[in-house]
Parts: sequence; structure tokens; C-alpha cells
Amino acid sequence: MALLAACVTGWMGRPAAAASPHPAAALVERGAVAMRSDPEASKRDAEAALAALRGRPDADLEIRARLLLCDYASERDQRALEVQVKAIESLLPRGKRPGLRAGLLACQGEMRETLGDNAQALVLFEQAVRVAAEARDDEMLAGALFSRGYVLGLQGEYALGLADLRRSQGLFETLGLRHHALTAMNGIAILYNRMGDYAQARDIYTAALAQQREAGMLREQAVTLHNLGRAHEYLQEWPEARHSFTESLAINREIRYARGEAYALRGLAAVENGLGKWRSALTLLGQAAALQRATPDARLRAQIDLSRGIALHGEGDLEASAAALRAAIEVFRGGEARGELATSYAELASVEAARGDWRSGYTQLALAKQVSERLLRNQLDQRFATLRVEFDTASKEAENAQLLKDIRANERALAQGRDVRRLQAIVIALATLLVLLLATLALHQRRSTLRMRKLAHTDELTSAPNRRAVLNRLAETLARAGAGPCTILITDIDHFKGINDRYGHPVGDEVLKVMAQAVRDDLREPAFFGRLGGEEFLVVLPETAPAEGRATAERLRERIAAIDLAPICPVGCGITASIGVTTSAAGDTPSTMLQRADEALYSAKRAGRNAVRVCAAAGALSAAVADGAPHDAVDEPRRDELQEASGPATH
Repeated sequence: MALLAACVTGWMGRPAAAASPHPAAALVERGAVAMRSDPEASKRDAEAALAALRGRPDADLEIRARLLLCDYASERDQRALEVQVKAIESLLPRGKRPGLRAGLLACQGEMRETLGDNAQALVLFEQAVRVAAEARDDEMLAGALFSRGYVLGLQGEYALGLADLRRSQGLFETLGLRHHALTAMNGIAILYNRMGDYAQARDIYTAALAQQREAGMLREQAVTLHNLGRAHEYLQEWPEARHSFTESLAINREIRYARGEAYALRGLAAVENGLGKWRSALTLLGQAAALQRATPDARLRAQIDLSRGIALHGEGDLEASAAALRAAIEVFRGGEARGELATSYAELASVEAARGDWRSGYTQLALAKQVSERLLRNQLDQRFATLRVEFDTASKEAENAQLLKDIRANERALAQGRDVRRLQAIVIALATLLVLLLATLALHQRRSTLRMRKLAHTDELTSAPNRRAVLNRLAETLARAGAGPCTILITDIDHFKGINDRYGHPVGDEVLKVMAQAVRDDLREPAFFGRLGGEEFLVVLPETAPAEGRATAERLRERIAAIDLAPICPVGCGITASIGVTTSAAGDTPSTMLQRADEALYSAKRAGRNAVRVCAAAGALSAAVADGAPHDAVDEPRRDELQEASGPATH
């Protein structure tokens, strides 16, 4: 949140414009303080100040009162915000305080930032800094620096953002504006959170919260508690996160701060998602979305969509999940929110894989990896830059100490020794941090590569190899020099559509898992299998003759028919499988073998299902007879003459 209220406090060290203070001045001062405790009270004070100014006009006081209303409206009502901006523009030519123009620019920047246009917001905040600096208005400069530092942090420029926020904090402390300094301290913690230093951010939030409670700053407490909850959320400290978000929610409701309430509800939903309580998370997100619609906060809407996408995925509503995640990605991509963008891409990859769209899933996972690596590199670079700034600052302090050495030789010598030790510690810490971050990046890249490989070669539902993986391995088996005959089986669950229609797709998914496990348990190396798609599985039996392959198919058919489905569907529910068998011949490819096995499978289906059929390659029949095999044990190569193997042929 930008610090517009910092722009409307008293003008420290300036002489009063009149002998007697204007009655509106006290209202404006009180409203500026109330903005951090009770925004509704701040709004009432600003409106009362405007009423007082009607009888005794003062352009500067009216601008300050309207800047308070800008701060209030920036999170709630864009139309009301535009009204205040136009009013301030008309008042500036009559004002006596040039630095107040920085307040107007900050107000306009806040409007753009709330709408998710961070690039334009940064332009306006930079103009505000320049105007305040030229006017030598330290209060306005401190507020503009805070706003610019916050948006720089959103765009990943953490070192520059920290420099602005620390300078802002120092100015506020010099001016005696303790409450504003605490808000700047909170902003510093937010940037550490974005740099991935969650533990340090958590410690700063905790320290700021203690001081805010002592000062009675309710609104700032609510914001800090939410940010503290986010730090716990990133660290997956769910009980602590729930406690912080719950306390933030209570304070936001007490001060009737709808935007803060929506953020807290989203945080609680994230905790529920983390614990796998999808339905509870969706309920909380519904409440958050209703509140968000009353605010123009695009980033909040995107965060709600991200959490909703995760919860809907957990609930199995893949279409709705994908839609929510794509909506979140659209906003995060425009706002340069890389951490949340990477999370959204990764979750969408998982959803697309669950939907069976492996190509899209692979694309989304690649995007997630790309954004994550860019984020991690940026965090590393920015953290290095931050430490370098601190190092340079320490070096300058050492140089200043050296310049004063002639005046206070003994004192400066001791100070110089302390500075050297501190510099050494900083260098060691910098090198250690760099090594740790590089190791983290390497580990992250390795994990991402393994996840992508697994996604590309594994069927997510059954954990069996997918079509690509099993067919690649079959091709390698057929191409192996000196390999003997290779037999393949295509198994298809009979009447599987009826199971889905009668008991639902979740039961159908469980049947597929049980089926895959049955096939897995029945096979021994070097045999392998994979899911071709739908309810079809391919079993490959290297170095296996036709008779042995047919026997394996019969054994597998019987094993499938004996599966007990009582744990996953009503009594009486059972499955059978039809199996097509073929054995390789010279010149065979995976495609030709699949075609013959498919023909055998169709024959088994036509014969009444729960049966095994064999389709031999052209020329295989005569070879089998020559070897002494009975004629009825070998299939002709024509589809209409496929022979039935032993086993029942029931519906």
C-alpha cells in the first residue's frame, strides 16, 4: 500500500500561515493518524475538514484533506478517486506549498498500482520523488520514496526498493513521524519476503507488530498480521499462518476494512489448501471474492483466482480450475508478480496433465520453470546488489572514519578496527550466501528437470508409463540386435463407459488404478507395461513365444476378473477385460504390432468380451505348423479369421 497519508501530516518546521490555527488543520492532522488505525474515522475527519474550509478557504489545507480521501478511495472506489484527483489539480495553482504536487502524483500512482499497472505507477512515483526533492519537502519526499520503493519491489528491483524504503524510514524518523516510520519498516519486511528471505521478513513483521500494538495502529496491525501470515504461508507454517490471518480478519472487520478482510480470507483459504481442505477453502474464497468485487484491486482478484484454482483442482473440477488459473496468470503476467506467476503456471501444468492434455501440461510446466529460474536469478542478483550497497556504505563509513583520524586518533583507531571486522564479516556472509543461493538454484533446476521428465513419461492417474514411454521402450526392444520373438498384449476393460455412467468418473478413475496395479503385480522383468489411453493398457513380453504370451494373457484375464471392487463401488460391481495378443515377426514395428493386437482385441470384444484373441503376423501360421503346433492354436493373419483362445466369452 502506498503511503499517501504521509503526504498530509503537518508541515514540520514551517511557520503558520495565520496567527490563529485553522479549525480544519487539527481535523487533517487527526485524520492522517487515524488512517493507520481506523480508515472510516480518517474519512470522516477529512470530510469535516472540507466542510470547515467552505467558510474559510485554504488551498493547502484542502489539498491535504483531499489527499486523505485519495488514500481512502484508492483501495475502494476508482470513480471517487478520480473526483479527488481533479479537485486537487484545480487547487494546486492556488496553493503555497509546491511539494503538495508530489502528493497528487502519488495519488495518481496509487490509482494505477491498484489497477495492476505497475509500470505507469512507477513513472508517477518517480515524478513525485523529483517534485518533492526540488521543493525540499522532506515529508512529501519520504512518502514518495515509500511508494516508489514499494512498486520497485513489486517489479523485482529489490535493492533499489530497499534503498528507497530505508531512506523513507530515516526521513520519517528525523521528522518525528514514528507511525509513518513503522509503515516504512513494514515495507522493508515485504521486500525481504519477496526476495525469499521469509525468516528475516517474519522477524521484522513481528517487531513492527509489537510497536504498532503499543501505538494502537489497528489498520497497520491488520496489514502487518496479513503480511506475517504470508511469511508463515511461504514457510508452510500452517498453524502460525492461520493464527495471523485470523487475527488480521478480526481487526479488518472491526474497522470495516473490506479490502483487508478479503486479503485475510484469501490467506485463510491458502491455509486450508495447504492442509488439503478444498471445500473449506472454496467457501472462504467465495466470501473473499464477494468483498473483492467492491474494490478495484486486480492483484487481490488474481490471488483469489490462484487459490480457487488450487482448491478446484483438489476437488477434481479440472475445467473450472484451469479457467481460474488462467485468469490469475493474466493479471500476474501484467503485474510482473513472478513468484505467484510461477506458482500459477505450475498448478495449471498439473491440471492440464490431469485432464490428459500432456502437451499443454508440459508447456505450462516449462513456463513455470522459466519464470521460477528468472525469479531465483533475480533474487540472487538483487540480494547480491543489496549486500554490495551495504558493503559500499560500510566502506564509506570507514573512509570517513579515516578522515577524522587526525582529530580523534585513538577513538577513530578503535572504530576503524571495528569497521574492518564488520567488513570481513559482510564479505564472508556475502560469499556464503552466494554459494547457498547457487546451490539452491542448481537443486531447483534438477528438481524441475526430474518433474518435467516424469510428467512427460508417466500417466498421472495410474502412475504407469504413458503411451509415449511404453511405445518408445517397445521400439527399443524390437530394434535390439539378436532379440527373440516379442509378444504384446492390449487389454481393454469391458463396459468401462457403463462404470463411469453408473457410478461416476471418480469411481472409474479408481477402477483404472486398480486395473493398473493388477497388471503391475502380474508381470515380472523383463516384461513391462504402460497405459495407451482411456481404459487400454499395453503389456510387452520380450523374448516370449506366442504360446507363452497367450498363456500370460489368460492368466492376466483371470486375475482381472477376480479383482474385488467392493472397497470402491457397490456390491456386485466387477470388471472383466478383453485381451488382444500378437507376436513380432521380421520387419515388425510398434505400429504394425499394435494394429494386429488391436484387431485381436476387437475380435475378443465381438465374441462377447472377457476373452483372449490372438492375431499372428503374415506367414507365422505356416511356421507354427511346421514346428508341430496344432492348427487351432495359431491365428490366421486376417481379421475375420481371428481365433478364440481358451476362456469364457461372457457379457
